[in-house]
Amino acid sequence: MSSTAIGFILAAIVVLALFAASVRVLREYERGVVFRLGRVIGAKGPGLFFLIPVVDRMVRVSLRTVTREIPKQDVITRDNVTVNVNAVTYFNVVDAVLSVVAIEDFNAGTSQIAQTTLRSVVGQVDLDDLLTRRDDINQRLQHVVDEVTSPWGVKVTLVEVKEVELPETMRRAIAKQAEAERERRAKVIHAQGELQAAEALKDAAAVLEAHPAAIQLRVLSTMSEVATERNSTLIFPLPVEVMRLIDALPAELRGRTTAE
Repeated sequence: MSSTAIGFILAAIVVLALFAASVRVLREYERGVVFRLGRVIGAKGPGLFFLIPVVDRMVRVSLRTVTREIPKQDVITRDNVTVNVNAVTYFNVVDAVLSVVAIEDFNAGTSQIAQTTLRSVVGQVDLDDLLTRRDDINQRLQHVVDEVTSPWGVKVTLVEVKEVELPETMRRAIAKQAEAERERRAKVIHAQGELQAAEALKDAAAVLEAHPAAIQLRVLSTMSEVATERNSTLIFPLPVEVMRLIDALPAELRGRTTAE
């Protein structure tokens, strides 16, 4: 083989190597931050593009949403209760250049700031708010973390408190409180029922007093109900009107009536 042929073969190999080194293909969710002689010239992709070999260097960045679990943190709430809290955060890169230039590792940075923010926010609320106003706390966490990560080109979409572990003594206290609250509601409902029943009896008494014949019908109805039970003894009630009539008689006539 002649030296000319060998030269062509070597040149072809060099050209192919340079071509392979310059060609880049990125997926739809990826961007390539290109540095030319150490200076950022912008983000490339997705799809096919070319770099200048040796001169250009590319850093691949994913734009997909990343899920990071915040490890459990021992936090003291504002009312001095120690709780164990963990959470999860969702974030994604919205500016590929900033995510590479502004911070060394945006994943680790976002995770660390989420941990410190979780301790800070939970330490500013009472235990009752932590248990009942979880949505408000989540929004505060997301807002604070997103403000810090925004200069990094990272958007925090959600920070969600997952679990809140309480000491055993606090669990028993909360259970007793819940039981006492249920008993209080039961007593209130029972008292309201008694009040409504008393008001109904008052209204019924007013109607019976206005219509004396209704009293007699009620007495007869009661006697009929008692008679169906086949009792050996039947007590016949004396109508109240008879007692009132006797009280209205003069004393002499009332004594004579009683004697007879």
